[in-house]
Amino acid sequence: MFRSNRCYDMDSKFDDMKNKDMGMSCPDMACPPVTECPQERCCHREFVHEVPHVVPINTRIINHHVYHHTYTPCYTYCEENEVSNVYERNNCCF
Repeated sequence: MFRSNRCYDMDSKFDDMKNKDMGMSCPDMACPPVTECPQERCCHREFVHEVPHVVPINTRIINHHVYHHTYTPCYTYCEENEVSNVYERNNCCF
C-alpha cells in the first residue's frame, strides 16, 4: 500500500472539499493558514578522519659463519733396532 509522507489521506481531503460549497470562497478574503504535519528531511554527511598508524619494523641480520675443515695428514715414523747376538758354540773348545 502506498503511503504519503503527509499525515492525512489525500482522498479524504478532496472529499471534504467536494462537500463544501466552492462558490462561497472569495479571492479577496484571506483564509486561515492550514497547519500540516511536519516533514523530516534526512541529510547524510560523511566525515573522513585520518588515523595515522605507526608500525615499528625491526630488521634482524643473522650472520652465518661456516667453517669448512680440511685435513692434511702429517706422517711420522719411528725406527727401532733389535740386536740379536748369535754365539756359535764350538763344543770342542770347552
